[in-house]
Amino acid sequence: MPTMVVEIHVPLLPTLHLPQGAHPFPWIGEIEDFLADLEDQGDVEVFDDGEEHEDAYVFFVTGSGEEHLVAVASRVATLPGVPAGTFAVVSDDEAEEFGRGRRVTLPLPVRPAEGSTP
Repeated sequence: MPTMVVEIHVPLLPTLHLPQGAHPFPWIGEIEDFLADLEDQGDVEVFDDGEEHEDAYVFFVTGSGEEHLVAVASRVATLPGVPAGTFAVVSDDEAEEFGRGRRVTLPLPVRPAEGSTP
């Protein structure tokens, strides 16, 4: 049975106004740290190392239900310095290529708290 994987596609846009010699994509390390912290807490599993694919850097998470994994992807999209245009793809570990599942625009819209009026 396939295992659900959510791919987090972050556009490879360099960060502006970095010091000379700095990595042009410092958000890659920040996202890796964020996901590693969640993994240490048992919140998600990092499925595989992130990698470049076309014009994006792709991170992979699994180990929970779709709603939770997409919510994690949404949190990634709102981290400081993460470029706009980040999206998720709901896929599985048997997919032959990246980006072949259902695409989800990030960040997710904020839902009103239960019991509140919109």
